[in-house]
Amino acid sequence: MPSEFLLIASTALLLTGFGLVMVLSATSATATAAGEPPYEAVIKQAVFAVIGIPLMFVASRMPVRFWKRIAWPALIGAVLFQLLVFVPGLGVEANGNRNWVQIAGLQFQPAEFLKITLALWIGYVLFRKQTLLGLWRHVFIPLVPMSILVIATVMAGHDMGTAMILALVVLGALFFSGVKLRIFILPLIGAAIGAFLFAVNSPDRMRRILSFLNPNCLADYFNDCYQPLHGIWGLAGGGLFGLGLGNSKEKYDWLPAAANDYIFAIVGEELGLIGCAVVLALFALFAIGAFHVIRKTDDPFVRIVSGAITAWIVGQALINIGVVLRVFPVLGVPLPFMSQGGTSLLSVLLASGVLLAFARTLPEAEAKRRAAIQQAAIRRERAAARAGR
Repeated sequence: MPSEFLLIASTALLLTGFGLVMVLSATSATATAAGEPPYEAVIKQAVFAVIGIPLMFVASRMPVRFWKRIAWPALIGAVLFQLLVFVPGLGVEANGNRNWVQIAGLQFQPAEFLKITLALWIGYVLFRKQTLLGLWRHVFIPLVPMSILVIATVMAGHDMGTAMILALVVLGALFFSGVKLRIFILPLIGAAIGAFLFAVNSPDRMRRILSFLNPNCLADYFNDCYQPLHGIWGLAGGGLFGLGLGNSKEKYDWLPAAANDYIFAIVGEELGLIGCAVVLALFALFAIGAFHVIRKTDDPFVRIVSGAITAWIVGQALINIGVVLRVFPVLGVPLPFMSQGGTSLLSVLLASGVLLAFARTLPEAEAKRRAAIQQAAIRRERAAARAGR
């Protein structure tokens, strides 16, 4: 078994288990105070973990050609699923965002599946055009129009955070495809302009951004600064070793989204700097395993998709942690593997399964590389022998 396989699988499992513990800690107190079962939230999360972990290992057994074949139908299916959020009676709106659907009493966030399917689709398109990537028109068509369409379905629901992560998937795929720098920079500039226009056209987003830039956030305590301040106070209150697992004060209805977007603040408060360092170390190990897959593979499809998935998961983790640290304004993106949210957990476990499937191909790629080196050496020896006659 390749070391990359073990590294990615073990970190994904550890982060998922860590997340279940923290979701239980962050939700049990308020649930009990509200007269609800204390384990209800973590049981729901655990159900998705029980589904997602076997799915991850099933995905790891699929050959690369399988992922190439399903790239187009998977993306089309994910877009159609995303469009259900606009169907009356199915779509659910919360906090100004319309990005959930409710089916049979269960809520799903379809945009989470757009991340993995978009990564697969871009990898397949760029793989098919590998010899033409020096020409900008072959890079941009159909990649840019289709990517804009996919991101637009999310932005129509006013979910800027997920739209930014999808843009990160596109940029990660382009970067690892090896396109020329000037071709890569154009979509980067386009994504920045799009994010700016999307922000300025929403008074709510502009208010949050201006609040983030406000040097005296305490003056706006009861408004947009309330959540960021309590997140920082939770981290600061934990110190080096934390208050102890289950002993958070902020989770008692002081910190909104304590089990979702701000679960890293609860980790810092209960487990201290050491707990935060463990989370960061696990994500770093996950990234190392994924980057080894990118570096060692000879298949452009594997390299591009692995790069896009790594940019998504690691980038989203850094953005989430940056929001808690007030490095970024509140964007509403969950911490991969750990935040409460079954659809998010399911999508990152499936993406990890794709990385594991790619990691399984590395021994074969290495054997082919060694065989090619040996053949080249034999040819050089024969050429030298003929020259010496």
